[in-house]
Amino acid sequence: MTDILLTNDDGIDGDGLAALREELLDIGDVTVVAPADNQSGVGRKRSRYTTRESHEWGYAIAGTPADCVAYGLRGLDREFDLVVSGCNHGPNMGSYVLGRSGTVGAAVEAAYLGTPAVAVSAYHNVEFFTHPAAEFDFSEPTRVAGELTRAALDADVFEAVDILNVNAPCDATDPRLRVTHPHDDFDVRVEHRSVEESEVEDLPVDVEADDELVALNDKFWPHVENWENPMTEADSVRDRYPVGSDRRAVVDGEVSVSPLTAPHEAAHHEKLDAIVEQLNLS
Repeated sequence: MTDILLTNDDGIDGDGLAALREELLDIGDVTVVAPADNQSGVGRKRSRYTTRESHEWGYAIAGTPADCVAYGLRGLDREFDLVVSGCNHGPNMGSYVLGRSGTVGAAVEAAYLGTPAVAVSAYHNVEFFTHPAAEFDFSEPTRVAGELTRAALDADVFEAVDILNVNAPCDATDPRLRVTHPHDDFDVRVEHRSVEESEVEDLPVDVEADDELVALNDKFWPHVENWENPMTEADSVRDRYPVGSDRRAVVDGEVSVSPLTAPHEAAHHEKLDAIVEQLNLS
């Protein structure tokens, strides 16, 4: 029997988590340790202190997904074979987003604690995001995640891979799976404006009348900013992303499966070696 620790970043009441739990029960024993409320976009943020509340599936933690994994793997009197995070209400792909994602952050925390992990996210071929989650069907992404997880465990894939980051469409039947790598397309557009030019009540920061506002607009895709839906003009960027990248797989309506390792690898550069050697001699 495989012992699975299940978490997410949308909160323990998330529709995606409930659907994924049902799928994983066919693989093994599932214990849920998930955030008490939505923790999207917190990455690998950890808390020094937190609280827990009993739940019919396990525990709700007043903290981040990484808190949940740390507690689940080290605070419960049991050993887990695998951590699964998701099913997220929206995709998590691209090198930059993987560092910001709470869903993937939970998987990375697990990997650093010596337990392999699968991060599962759902996207929609037209709407892109699956919000509000109650209006979307997570059965296909969770089915794919279940089959992939079972096969990966049977084939000992996690002897060489720490994390499988999976992005699957929720509006396709039997979508093609593709092994991918995270694409690094990302930029930021900075906008300056005064308080008078802005709708102050909609700002998530406290402002004074003479403050100068700075807006940091993320460009995860070249044709939209922040969390706008990129699928409306997906054909215009298809050729920008090579086959085998996670972005191309999503644009093509496929299941993106990115095998990842957790520790950062150092890059060797002979000129840097020479600089350090020179500085040592000076």
